[in-house]
Amino acid sequence: MKIIWDWIAPRRGFLGFAMAALAGFGIFSVASASPVLWKFQWPKTDFKQTSVDLSEIISGGPGKDGIPATNTPRFKSVAEVSKDKFYAPKEPVIGFVMNGDARAYPLQILMWHEIVNDTVGGVPVAVTYCPLCNSAIVFDRTVAGRVLDFGTTGNLRKSDMVMYDRQTESWWQQFLGKGIVGQMNGVTLEALPARVESFERFAKRAPNGKVLVPAGDIQRAYGMNPYLGYDTAPRPFLYKGDMPKGIKPLAYVLVVGKEGWSLDLLRKKKRIKKGDLVITWEPGQNSALDTSDIAAGRDIGNVVVQRKVDGKLVDAAHDLTFAFVFHAFIKGGTLYK
Repeated sequence: MKIIWDWIAPRRGFLGFAMAALAGFGIFSVASASPVLWKFQWPKTDFKQTSVDLSEIISGGPGKDGIPATNTPRFKSVAEVSKDKFYAPKEPVIGFVMNGDARAYPLQILMWHEIVNDTVGGVPVAVTYCPLCNSAIVFDRTVAGRVLDFGTTGNLRKSDMVMYDRQTESWWQQFLGKGIVGQMNGVTLEALPARVESFERFAKRAPNGKVLVPAGDIQRAYGMNPYLGYDTAPRPFLYKGDMPKGIKPLAYVLVVGKEGWSLDLLRKKKRIKKGDLVITWEPGQNSALDTSDIAAGRDIGNVVVQRKVDGKLVDAAHDLTFAFVFHAFIKGGTLYK
């Protein structure tokens, strides 16, 4: 299975559909894995400590660390990257600022690594991205005074990435930032405010910032989207659950806590106020999951989520994901369509 993944991963092409085809021919299984088999690969993990039905966890194709997290991130200045035209102006990056330290993590890199373990402004963080859910969240890696390092299990639950920490080998649901198997079961990571924005918008608000670039030790088809047309597909990949009603399963949805707003509504309203929450939408950012060339993706716009604190607007933690993800994970939530 890993040999197949190693052959596919560096190449251009449509990875999601290749995986589906391979699964259809029985080359590898996407069925529920067995805890008995998991124990050989995860001897430190206590599978008796779990808050989920283990039958919901399936193989996504690659095994443990088959999608390699970035542990020694390499950066260049905004000025260097802009001069070299390394990234297109409207391609998406995760913009994150902590204690004056501003960094951008392009989705064209996270598409192939999914996790970056980094320290920003003195704070250990995990920058995560699950392409199948378009879930881009930055978490504080410190739990009860202990700094964790994260990797990919190669497994999915409800089409969302299942991460693991290398210290306890507990498994974590990426979208929720919650431990679901092992010693850290039930523990929730703190999500930190970050923006998925165009590179040019990040460069404008943080001209002295740093931008993640390929490390060089692992080659991937950076800049290519292996999930051609995924965000307009009729149904999600490797998802077994119920579909949401009244909205397409792969429609973009902004999630803040237990509330969600469809991107179509945000695009129409441009600005929405809810209590102390202020949400704005402006055009000028490419979809990472549309065309094979990320820089050529259709414009889905930039969303900024802020709260009023002491009369000032400050960024608030949020996620721009898909309707099926909100439906699957936010029980009792309210979705404004």
